[in-house]
Amino acid sequence: MIKRFIKPTFRHIFLSFLSLFWLIPIFWLVLTSFSGYPGVHISRFVPSSFTFSNYQLLLFGADTVAQFPTWFLNTFIIAVFSCVISSFYVLMVSYAVSCMRFKLRKTLMNLAVILNLFPAFLSMIAVYFILKSFNLTNSHIGLILVYSGSAGLGYLIVKGFFDTIPASLREAAKIEGANEAKIFTKIVLPISKPIIVYTVISAFLAPWMDFIFARIILNSGISSDWTVAIGLYNMLDKNLINLYFARFCAGGVLISIPISILFMIMQKFYVEGITSGGVKG
Repeated sequence: MIKRFIKPTFRHIFLSFLSLFWLIPIFWLVLTSFSGYPGVHISRFVPSSFTFSNYQLLLFGADTVAQFPTWFLNTFIIAVFSCVISSFYVLMVSYAVSCMRFKLRKTLMNLAVILNLFPAFLSMIAVYFILKSFNLTNSHIGLILVYSGSAGLGYLIVKGFFDTIPASLREAAKIEGANEAKIFTKIVLPISKPIIVYTVISAFLAPWMDFIFARIILNSGISSDWTVAIGLYNMLDKNLINLYFARFCAGGVLISIPISILFMIMQKFYVEGITSGGVKG
């Protein structure tokens, strides 16, 4: 009895320690965002004074360096369009490889898995020159195309969910004369809410948090075209950090709020989508 009690106790203590260790940087970020000193406090974890002016300046006091409302709107527009396009790609590709049989199906699936083994940023130079040849660099459209272009390769989790849908439903629809498009939109999608939520959140997160591709493609130096990631990074310049670091922390807090709210609302479906999609591969 004692051993059965001690083992879970130590496990929970260890997990609590890890969670605290993980949360410390977040606490520091939030505290620093309310700091009365605009620069970096490296000698104090808790600021000596607190103020809301960092948030006020960030939201309502835009200047040549900090244009957070514009950056936020740019990021939101890019994320929404990329999310919609990517979600359609992933859902359609997943349905095709899960529910349809065609030549080279397994070959294409294996090729997609192999391509996913390589980090996306390895292709960034080639992608940049392709966009440049079409005059799509320094363009939000170009960035949306980059985020959406290879989205269909991430079909595995959604395919796993579609594999759990009874084939008898699709066969009954075919007997009634339904084509693949109707089966997909009228039968499969209505019963796939958990995996759709998972797909939408995942597709929204990628452009919302990305820095590498955004930095490479939006490189004109015009701050009004930047995303939040580029704008906040610019505040860490050695000539600006002592004036804008607290605002940088405030921006980090603000950018996390929308996705945190979205995740909390959709958490149930998100977890169901992951677990259901992992049943079959």
